[in-house]
Amino acid sequence: MRDQEDVVLRVDDLWMRYGSNDVLHGISFTAHRGEVLCLLGPNGAGKTTTIEILEGFRMRSAGEVSVLDTDPARGGEDWRARLGVVLQSWRDHGKWRVYELLDLLGAFYSPYSTDRIRRPWDTAELVEAVGLTEHANKKIRQLSGGQRRRLDVAIGIVGRPELLFLDEPTAGFDPQARREFHDLVHRLADDETTILLTTHDLDEAEKLADRIMILSGGSIVANGSPDQLSRQIAGEAEVRWTVDGQRFVHSTTEATKYVYELFKQHGEAVADLEVRRASLEETYLTLVQRAESGAVLR
Repeated sequence: MRDQEDVVLRVDDLWMRYGSNDVLHGISFTAHRGEVLCLLGPNGAGKTTTIEILEGFRMRSAGEVSVLDTDPARGGEDWRARLGVVLQSWRDHGKWRVYELLDLLGAFYSPYSTDRIRRPWDTAELVEAVGLTEHANKKIRQLSGGQRRRLDVAIGIVGRPELLFLDEPTAGFDPQARREFHDLVHRLADDETTILLTTHDLDEAEKLADRIMILSGGSIVANGSPDQLSRQIAGEAEVRWTVDGQRFVHSTTEATKYVYELFKQHGEAVADLEVRRASLEETYLTLVQRAESGAVLR
């Protein structure tokens, strides 16, 4: 059980209304130091609105929000320097060179780092961490889409943020770049950076997230680890195996016990053993469909 002193982000009964339309319906959740929290949901579920409120870019209609012990609606420059934000896209001056831009941005964080352990990244180390060493002297307009996305990530983490917001961070990444980015996220979390991630890539969410929240229709319909969510909608596991060339399938709520008894009975004759639970994709689709039909799981 996590210590309450490790809470980096706290949301209590958050509402957001546009005219007569409630986009967020009293959502509540917390995030802890070093935790990777993934926010999933269909388009229009309220993900972007939630993130923008937490970042201090949008005023909420009601509820209490604390980000790094500060109400984001009143956060100053010293508070904002402790955050990192990676948007889906942003515009800048294409004539800047990669190294020059990151070096300049890092200098802005120094005045806010004197009383904290964290310091801005060394520019050369940062460029290497995001895989842009070979492109450090290129102008931004010369970068490919994937290289440009790596630069976006570098800009978001240049100040070694305590809390990092990642909005579809690997869009445009090739498989190798995606793997390297995942390694970087794990390194940041090991360094006690809290990460709030939004993505439509469920495989990515499952690989990165300590905890997943599913938002649908402005409400949180599920909150837990990928395995917990799977168990929430599918209490039974499916065990498949072969004995003497014959294939068997059995559903059970106690897969470990069943497999133990299976080997106890058949020993080395058991072959091609599989234990399968619902995938995150199946879990996600089921929970969203239940929420949309009114059968929300609490």
